Amino acid sequence: MTATTTGPGRGPTDGDGDPAAGAVVVGGGLAGITAALELADAGVRVTLLEGRPRLGGLAFSFRRGDLTIDNGQHVYLRCCTAYSSFLDRIDALHLAPLQDRLDVPVLDVGHPSGRPRLGRLRRTALPVPLHLAASLATYPHLSLAERARVGRAALALRGLDPQDPALDGTDFASWLARHGQSARTVEALWDLIGVATLNATADASSLGLATMVFKTALLTEPGAADIGWAHVPLGELHDTRARAALDKAGVRTLLRTRATAVGRAADGLWQVDAETGPGKAERLTADTVVLALPQRETHALLPDGALDEPGRLLEIGTAPILNLHVVYDRKVLRQPFFAALGSPVQWVFDRTDSSGLAAQGEGGQYLAVSQSAAQDDIDRPVAELRARYLPELERLLPAARGAGVRDFFVTRERTATFAPTPGVGRLRPSARTNTPGLYLAGAWTATGWPATMEGAVRSGVHAAGAALSELGRPHESPLREAV
Repeated sequence: MTATTTGPGRGPTDGDGDPAAGAVVVGGGLAGITAALELADAGVRVTLLEGRPRLGGLAFSFRRGDLTIDNGQHVYLRCCTAYSSFLDRIDALHLAPLQDRLDVPVLDVGHPSGRPRLGRLRRTALPVPLHLAASLATYPHLSLAERARVGRAALALRGLDPQDPALDGTDFASWLARHGQSARTVEALWDLIGVATLNATADASSLGLATMVFKTALLTEPGAADIGWAHVPLGELHDTRARAALDKAGVRTLLRTRATAVGRAADGLWQVDAETGPGKAERLTADTVVLALPQRETHALLPDGALDEPGRLLEIGTAPILNLHVVYDRKVLRQPFFAALGSPVQWVFDRTDSSGLAAQGEGGQYLAVSQSAAQDDIDRPVAELRARYLPELERLLPAARGAGVRDFFVTRERTATFAPTPGVGRLRPSARTNTPGLYLAGAWTATGWPATMEGAVRSGVHAAGAALSELGRPHESPLREAV
């Protein structure tokens, strides 16, 4: 074992002649990248540690043959202002454009006719809540009475405060039932949106988080729910361009480097011990440490006394996401994406262009099937998933019947997000700890948002902002609070 001592520490002086502040950010996902950029932009010398050979956390890409594959389909909404700012900061906003207006094709194969029935959830330019009125009035997957009751429930939801602690302890399904929402309405509307954004069905979701999602996306501004997604591989955004932005900002980024211990030295500086390779170690010293890791890894590194009840981090559950990847020998879908009802299939996206398949000039189409709250399927063998889902895609997409399947594979994230269960709000810690100079970041911290890319970026901003305040450095938060 070799050991060296280095890091941001208190090296050069700043413009006032005081020792320049240094920070170590542990974790190179969206939260850690954001915290590192915010600190560096304020003049702090930053070292970013990431155990993987790439940045991006759980929103990344990999190669499979000649294709570049995203581990999962990630989208954001126009109301995700922090993530939009992050993309702009890394010069990638143009690579993940938003829809001009919300438009979600919804295919139902549970109709008695047996034929796929198409409906659409889309908005107009009218003010809230009239922007969705025309779409709901003609939404074919609900009865006229169900549509009317949706409107009344939406108005009631608009009056709730997502920050009310009482909402955190209640499940969303019970509230929907009390407000006249049928099981069909929950399936065809509330869970259609909620499962994709919360990674849980209504019965397993905190009313507080559900209120935040629906109120922010659908009941604040007409365009808040317009959907955006990467038109290039996620690795181009969260690894390549993020790394370039970090380099330009002067951040020292160490990949394949895992933090093993965090503690205070006798002089009050922080020390971070890290493994940098087989038999190699490095000790970094800094004024500030940001732990931007999953909750269990954070718990393992927390010094004594950093949180009043550190065991609460271990009580924050996790939820899986499964992605199925299908490469057909011909085009079977003409829309960029759609959502499904009456089928185990949830959301399907066309990734032909972004994966590089289109550029090969051999025809065919690559579809990514995104399955949230996938507890029932996450451990199924690939052969079983293939037998289950390929016929479902043929039911939804008649053009897929008889099409050749060039490739079928799956990606699994068993702990993709924190579980948004009732009561989770009291478990989520803020960015500040009891120990000066130590901060927490990650979508699971108390951002007010569910486990989304937006929540991860916001957590990084919160952690950096708290650190800069303690360091006495003037800064302006880029966050725009949605509700």
